[in-house]
Amino acid sequence: MNSSRPYLVRALYEWIVDNDCTPHLLVKSDYPKVQVPQGFASDGQIVLNVSPSAVRNLHMDNEAVSFDGRFGGVPHTLYVPAAAILGIYARENGQGMMFDLEEAFDEDDEIEPDDDCSPPDPEPPRPSGRPSLKVVK
Repeated sequence: MNSSRPYLVRALYEWIVDNDCTPHLLVKSDYPKVQVPQGFASDGQIVLNVSPSAVRNLHMDNEAVSFDGRFGGVPHTLYVPAAAILGIYARENGQGMMFDLEEAFDEDDEIEPDDDCSPPDPEPPRPSGRPSLKVVK
């Protein structure tokens, strides 16, 4: 199943912009294939203003977010794999969503099939106890 992260990022981006707020992406700057100006990163993370007035050629798909932006007056082309996005939020009020870091997957790595080829149990066991939800601010 595809990751829900890129879908959520696109939806929250649209929601933030529709509410006249400034969308910011929190990115793991040292994640594989991330292309951001390293001089602006701190502790392996960088916050990117991705508002329509701050970037050009914004492209968001299931693989990555890419755009052209300026840092210190110098133009840069940025590329952020979806898995490297740690969060998206509105600068004005902090509303948005944070994500867990996904492990990088190297395309050269082989996926080992399960040794157990038996069919799954017809009815999976039910978790005990009450379900719990976590409030994310």
